[in-house]
Amino acid sequence: MPESQEPLRLEVIVGSVREGRFAPVVANWFVRRAQEDGRFDVRVLDLVDARLPDDLSENAQTTAFRERLAAADAFAVVSSEYNHGYSGALKTAIDSAKYEWRAKPIGFVSYGGLSGGLRATEQLRQVVAEVHMVAVREQVSFHRARKRFDEDGETSDGAAIDASARMLGQLAWWGHVLRDARATNPYPG
Repeated sequence: MPESQEPLRLEVIVGSVREGRFAPVVANWFVRRAQEDGRFDVRVLDLVDARLPDDLSENAQTTAFRERLAAADAFAVVSSEYNHGYSGALKTAIDSAKYEWRAKPIGFVSYGGLSGGLRATEQLRQVVAEVHMVAVREQVSFHRARKRFDEDGETSDGAAIDASARMLGQLAWWGHVLRDARATNPYPG
């Protein structure tokens, strides 16, 4: 199978590490959507399990984390909004790697109260641009997230369902284009 036809390895990064977090509900819903899409080999990278050092020092976990990022073709971040921003654990994760992020697409699934995590996503767009990622335009946002999901982790939020399909389409397009480009003409810098 030509490389451009092989499924894209999509890492879904769960960005909240707080005790009692709602992130797994949102992440699991998005993972099911990505798996149903069929264009992705979907993996979940939960930052609770990553155990990255706050001082960004090199250790076995950081090395394994970077290797996993390097193997990915695309990313989706599931981010809560804390105090108008994203989590410190997510910032540490982004800062723990450099070249592994470059020339790869990223999409955002945010959740929170009234803003639905949109303020955190706007900050993340600035940060991922600095590490040379391509942020897709479409994003998924859940306002008052705990009220949007039933006890089975499903939602009837039509806007979010539609946005997830569009975002996955953009991730697939950019993922294939950038994977092919990296294979034939390595990203400079």
